[in-house]
Amino acid sequence: MNRILLSAFAAGFGTVAIAQTAPGDVTFGDYGQVEMSLSGTVGDPAAGLEIMVNRGKGNCIACHQVTALSDYPFHGEVGPSLDGVGARWEASDLRGIVSNAKMVFPDTVMPAFYAIDGFNRPGDGYTGKAAQGPLDPILTAQEIEDVVAYLMTLQDY
Repeated sequence: MNRILLSAFAAGFGTVAIAQTAPGDVTFGDYGQVEMSLSGTVGDPAAGLEIMVNRGKGNCIACHQVTALSDYPFHGEVGPSLDGVGARWEASDLRGIVSNAKMVFPDTVMPAFYAIDGFNRPGDGYTGKAAQGPLDPILTAQEIEDVVAYLMTLQDY
């Protein structure tokens, strides 16, 4: 089953479902885009901004410069500037890039924020203390949608 149903069967009226796509079930298009919302809910741009600047969560500005976020210190220069990204890309493209940028840019160093496998665990080579077993994605489905909603507000270069 490709989707996890979050709401149940409505008595006599059919299925009322808000679906969330599990990390292992994300369908990427030919160019890495993800057409459907991962959470089944529209993203909140204000929540997306908080994820982008949160050093313990998305921390997007550690690698990307964003003029609209100039009040937050220490913008990185590893990734491209995100100024105007909402004018250059569709939401489906941004959803794919944030979910797993390697589907679009195979050589990127950007983390896959909504993936649960395929990780290198360097702790084994250095400390022998790498996490074992399945890992949770860095961001939840709703957090991905929130970041995409914020990125779509970045229309100016």
